[in-house]
Amino acid sequence: MTVNGTAASSWREYTDQGLSKVLAAALAAFVEKGYDGASIREIASRAGLSVPGLYHHYPSKQALLVGLTNAVMRELLDRSRAAVAEAGPTPGERFDAVIESLLRFHMYRREQSFVASRETRSMELESRRAYIALRDEQQQLVDDIVRDGVTAGLFRTPFPEDASRAVVTMCVSVATWYREDGPLSPDEIVERYVVIARSTVGAVD
Repeated sequence: MTVNGTAASSWREYTDQGLSKVLAAALAAFVEKGYDGASIREIASRAGLSVPGLYHHYPSKQALLVGLTNAVMRELLDRSRAAVAEAGPTPGERFDAVIESLLRFHMYRREQSFVASRETRSMELESRRAYIALRDEQQQLVDDIVRDGVTAGLFRTPFPEDASRAVVTMCVSVATWYREDGPLSPDEIVERYVVIARSTVGAVD
Protein backbone atom coordinates (compact mmCIF):
# COMPACT_ATOMS: atom_id res chain seq x y z
CA MET A 1 0.00 0.00 0.00
CA THR A 2 1.15 3.53 -0.68
CA VAL A 3 0.11 6.88 0.75
CA ASN A 4 0.49 9.70 -1.76
CA GLY A 5 3.26 7.74 -3.42
CA THR A 6 5.10 6.86 -0.20
CA ALA A 7 5.48 3.51 1.51
CA ALA A 8 2.79 2.40 3.92
CA SER A 9 5.35 2.35 6.76
CA SER A 10 5.46 6.16 6.62
CA TRP A 11 1.89 6.69 7.81
CA ARG A 12 3.22 8.72 10.73
CA GLU A 13 5.29 10.98 8.47
CA TYR A 14 4.02 14.27 7.04
CA THR A 15 6.66 15.96 4.93
CA ASP A 16 4.44 18.17 2.77
CA GLN A 17 0.80 19.10 2.20
CA GLY A 18 0.14 16.02 0.12
CA LEU A 19 -1.59 18.14 -2.54
CA SER A 20 -0.93 19.23 -6.09
CA LYS A 21 -0.08 22.89 -6.69
CA VAL A 22 -3.60 23.63 -7.89
CA LEU A 23 -5.32 21.92 -4.95
CA ALA A 24 -2.93 23.58 -2.51
CA ALA A 25 -3.93 26.96 -3.98
CA ALA A 26 -7.61 26.08 -3.67
CA LEU A 27 -7.07 25.01 -0.07
CA ALA A 28 -5.40 28.31 0.83
CA ALA A 29 -8.23 30.29 -0.78
CA PHE A 30 -10.97 28.21 0.86
CA VAL A 31 -9.33 28.51 4.28
CA GLU A 32 -9.00 32.28 3.96
CA LYS A 33 -12.29 33.16 2.27
CA GLY A 34 -14.48 30.09 2.30
CA TYR A 35 -15.75 28.28 -0.78
CA ASP A 36 -18.31 30.94 -1.64
CA GLY A 37 -15.88 33.81 -1.16
CA ALA A 38 -13.01 32.36 -3.18
CA SER A 39 -12.87 33.00 -6.91
CA ILE A 40 -11.43 30.92 -9.72
CA ARG A 41 -9.25 33.87 -10.73
CA GLU A 42 -7.77 34.10 -7.24
CA ILE A 43 -7.10 30.36 -7.08
CA ALA A 44 -5.44 30.45 -10.50
CA SER A 45 -3.24 33.34 -9.36
CA ARG A 46 -2.20 31.49 -6.20
CA ALA A 47 -1.30 28.47 -8.34
CA GLY A 48 0.70 30.57 -10.78
CA LEU A 49 -1.66 29.76 -13.63
CA SER A 50 -3.97 31.61 -15.98
CA VAL A 51 -7.68 30.94 -15.59
CA PRO A 52 -7.71 28.83 -18.79
CA GLY A 53 -4.66 27.01 -17.47
CA LEU A 54 -6.47 26.18 -14.24
CA TYR A 55 -9.54 25.01 -16.17
CA HIS A 56 -7.25 22.57 -17.99
CA HIS A 57 -6.82 20.78 -14.64
CA TYR A 58 -10.24 21.41 -13.06
CA PRO A 59 -13.23 22.63 -15.08
CA SER A 60 -14.96 24.47 -12.23
CA LYS A 61 -14.65 25.63 -8.63
CA GLN A 62 -16.93 22.76 -7.65
CA ALA A 63 -14.49 20.34 -9.27
CA LEU A 64 -11.68 21.87 -7.19
CA LEU A 65 -13.67 21.37 -4.00
CA VAL A 66 -14.45 17.78 -4.91
CA GLY A 67 -10.84 17.11 -5.86
CA LEU A 68 -9.63 18.57 -2.57
CA THR A 69 -12.10 16.76 -0.32
CA ASN A 70 -11.57 13.46 -2.12
CA ALA A 71 -7.80 13.83 -1.73
CA VAL A 72 -8.24 14.50 1.98
CA MET A 73 -10.48 11.50 2.63
CA ARG A 74 -8.48 9.09 0.49
CA GLU A 75 -5.26 10.05 2.23
CA LEU A 76 -6.93 9.63 5.62
CA LEU A 77 -8.21 6.18 4.66
CA ASP A 78 -4.84 5.12 3.23
CA ARG A 79 -3.01 6.18 6.39
CA SER A 80 -5.58 4.54 8.67
CA ARG A 81 -5.40 1.26 6.77
CA ALA A 82 -1.61 1.36 6.80
CA ALA A 83 -1.59 1.97 10.56
CA VAL A 84 -3.95 -0.96 11.18
CA ALA A 85 -1.97 -3.23 8.84
CA GLU A 86 1.25 -2.50 10.72
CA ALA A 87 -0.28 -2.91 14.18
CA GLY A 88 -0.23 -6.10 16.17
CA PRO A 89 -2.98 -8.69 15.74
CA THR A 90 -5.14 -7.80 18.76
CA PRO A 91 -8.09 -5.39 18.63
CA GLY A 92 -6.36 -3.28 21.29
CA GLU A 93 -3.24 -2.84 19.18
CA ARG A 94 -5.25 -2.06 16.06
CA PHE A 95 -7.40 0.40 18.00
CA ASP A 96 -4.40 2.28 19.36
CA ALA A 97 -2.89 2.47 15.88
CA VAL A 98 -5.98 3.77 14.11
CA ILE A 99 -6.63 6.34 16.84
CA GLU A 100 -3.04 7.56 16.60
CA SER A 101 -3.38 7.81 12.83
CA LEU A 102 -6.61 9.80 13.10
CA LEU A 103 -5.09 12.16 15.64
CA ARG A 104 -1.92 12.79 13.65
CA PHE A 105 -3.88 13.34 10.45
CA HIS A 106 -6.13 15.94 12.04
CA MET A 107 -3.11 17.75 13.44
CA TYR A 108 -0.87 17.67 10.38
CA ARG A 109 -3.73 18.03 7.91
CA ARG A 110 -5.64 20.49 10.06
CA GLU A 111 -6.57 22.94 7.31
CA GLN A 112 -7.52 20.22 4.83
CA SER A 113 -9.69 18.49 7.42
CA PHE A 114 -11.37 21.72 8.47
CA VAL A 115 -12.22 22.73 4.91
CA ALA A 116 -13.49 19.26 4.03
CA SER A 117 -15.79 19.27 7.06
CA ARG A 118 -17.00 22.87 6.70
CA GLU A 119 -17.57 22.87 2.95
CA THR A 120 -19.51 19.62 2.72
CA ARG A 121 -22.55 21.90 2.58
CA SER A 122 -21.18 23.51 -0.60
CA MET A 123 -20.96 20.25 -2.54
CA GLU A 124 -23.47 19.23 -5.15
CA LEU A 125 -25.65 16.31 -4.11
CA GLU A 126 -23.82 13.45 -5.82
CA SER A 127 -20.41 14.74 -4.75
CA ARG A 128 -21.64 15.11 -1.18
CA ARG A 129 -22.92 11.55 -1.21
CA ALA A 130 -19.57 10.26 -2.48
CA TYR A 131 -17.71 12.21 0.21
CA ILE A 132 -20.01 10.92 2.95
CA ALA A 133 -19.49 7.36 1.69
CA LEU A 134 -15.73 7.77 2.16
CA ARG A 135 -16.26 9.28 5.59
CA ASP A 136 -18.53 6.36 6.52
CA GLU A 137 -15.85 3.95 5.33
CA GLN A 138 -13.39 5.50 7.79
CA GLN A 139 -15.95 5.24 10.59
CA GLN A 140 -16.66 1.62 9.69
CA LEU A 141 -12.97 0.78 10.04
CA VAL A 142 -13.03 1.95 13.65
CA ASP A 143 -16.46 0.40 14.30
CA ASP A 144 -15.18 -3.03 13.25
CA ILE A 145 -12.16 -2.81 15.55
CA VAL A 146 -14.27 -1.75 18.53
CA ARG A 147 -16.76 -4.59 17.92
CA ASP A 148 -13.87 -7.05 17.67
CA GLY A 149 -12.55 -5.74 20.98
CA VAL A 150 -15.92 -6.20 22.68
CA THR A 151 -16.27 -9.72 21.26
CA ALA A 152 -12.78 -10.61 22.50
CA GLY A 153 -13.55 -9.26 25.97
CA LEU A 154 -10.90 -6.55 25.63
CA PHE A 155 -13.35 -3.63 25.51
CA ARG A 156 -16.16 -3.41 28.05
CA THR A 157 -18.33 -0.67 26.58
CA PRO A 158 -21.99 -1.73 26.40
CA PHE A 159 -22.44 0.63 23.45
CA PRO A 160 -19.70 -0.15 20.89
CA GLU A 161 -21.16 1.84 17.99
CA ASP A 162 -21.71 4.93 20.13
CA ALA A 163 -18.26 4.64 21.70
CA SER A 164 -16.68 4.28 18.27
CA ARG A 165 -18.44 7.39 16.98
CA ALA A 166 -17.43 9.29 20.11
CA VAL A 167 -13.71 8.55 19.73
CA VAL A 168 -13.71 9.37 16.01
CA THR A 169 -15.51 12.66 16.69
CA MET A 170 -12.93 13.43 19.37
CA CYS A 171 -10.06 12.81 16.96
CA VAL A 172 -11.64 14.88 14.19
CA SER A 173 -12.24 17.79 16.56
CA VAL A 174 -8.49 18.13 17.12
CA ALA A 175 -8.36 19.97 13.77
CA THR A 176 -10.42 22.80 15.27
CA TRP A 177 -7.99 23.68 18.07
CA TYR A 178 -4.53 22.18 17.44
CA ARG A 179 -1.73 24.69 16.84
CA GLU A 180 1.91 23.94 16.14
CA ASP A 181 2.96 26.49 18.77
CA GLY A 182 0.55 25.10 21.39
CA PRO A 183 1.57 23.78 24.81
CA LEU A 184 1.53 20.11 23.77
CA SER A 185 3.54 18.38 21.06
CA PRO A 186 1.81 15.97 18.65
CA ASP A 187 3.33 13.01 20.51
CA GLU A 188 2.00 14.32 23.83
CA ILE A 189 -1.46 14.84 22.36
CA VAL A 190 -1.44 11.32 20.91
CA GLU A 191 -0.38 9.87 24.27
CA ARG A 192 -3.15 11.66 26.17
CA TYR A 193 -5.90 11.10 23.65
CA VAL A 194 -5.20 7.42 23.17
CA VAL A 195 -5.71 7.06 26.94
CA ILE A 196 -9.03 8.93 26.64
CA ALA A 197 -10.07 6.79 23.67
CA ARG A 198 -9.23 3.57 25.54
CA SER A 199 -11.30 4.78 28.48
CA THR A 200 -14.24 5.52 26.17
CA VAL A 201 -14.35 1.96 24.84
CA GLY A 202 -13.68 0.48 28.28
CA ALA A 203 -10.35 -1.08 27.34
CA VAL A 204 -9.11 -3.70 29.78
CA ASP A 205 -5.52 -3.06 30.88
